[in-house]
Amino acid sequence: MAKDVDLSSNEWTDIVFEGKNKEFGAYQLRRQSASRHNRAVLFTIIGLVLVLIGGYFWGMYSDFRRAQYEAQLQAQLEQQLAQLAEEAEAEEPEEEQQAVQEPEPEQATPEEILNTIKDTQIAVVADNEVQEDITSKDEVQESTAAAGATTFDQGTDDLNVVREHKEEVIVEEKKPEPKKEEIFTAVEQMPQFPGGDAELYKWIASHLEYPQMAAENNIQGRVTVRFVVKEDGSIGRVEVLRGKDPDLDREAQRVVKALPKFIPGKMNGRAVQVWYTLPINFKLQQ
Repeated sequence: MAKDVDLSSNEWTDIVFEGKNKEFGAYQLRRQSASRHNRAVLFTIIGLVLVLIGGYFWGMYSDFRRAQYEAQLQAQLEQQLAQLAEEAEAEEPEEEQQAVQEPEPEQATPEEILNTIKDTQIAVVADNEVQEDITSKDEVQESTAAAGATTFDQGTDDLNVVREHKEEVIVEEKKPEPKKEEIFTAVEQMPQFPGGDAELYKWIASHLEYPQMAAENNIQGRVTVRFVVKEDGSIGRVEVLRGKDPDLDREAQRVVKALPKFIPGKMNGRAVQVWYTLPINFKLQQ
């Protein structure tokens, strides 16, 4: 059974150099290689530990230096603020003193006072030369009345003063506005052509003149017209509700305006104006 051999042990080195010249330097180096490897590993571990410890202490030192620097800055800032406060307090009294000091009024000298005094002269006159202004009783009453006179428009606080003030009120009669004549579209009794609708269309057909231009262009169709039948049955305003051609529209209006009087429409037994709608057909004979 094979025996397990550690490759880093001296036993393995002896097996490798069995039957060989062991006095050669390679054999000695091979036997000492294990110890060299162990020392290298140990030194590496020690180096790593030292690096970690050094980094830790360096970080602590950096934090300490940073805190010390910030403390110094804070102290300098507080010192500057205190100095500015002292300067501001020192300047305020000076400004107050300047504000309080006002120019004193100049006192007049005795000579100036004497120059301003005016002499008052008293004239002595004989009794017969004195003229007195005597106001008569009537003048006093008139002046009192004038002084105490008030007007109704201005008002007075004297309750004993009573005046009658009459105002003339002018009432203008409003003229009744003329009522606009209402035109109905539907009433109790609609307007009617004498003889009825048959007579109406017969009359239109006999008086209708076909426009030459429309006939030459073979224009045909219906024109719807509406017109007002007045209270007396006559024809009032005429409008074209639905046209076909300008010439046909004008002819339809002309014929309607020429219509004789209708029987007027009535509302509550009274004749009124009513709209009347009438279609007129224009048709050419073949």
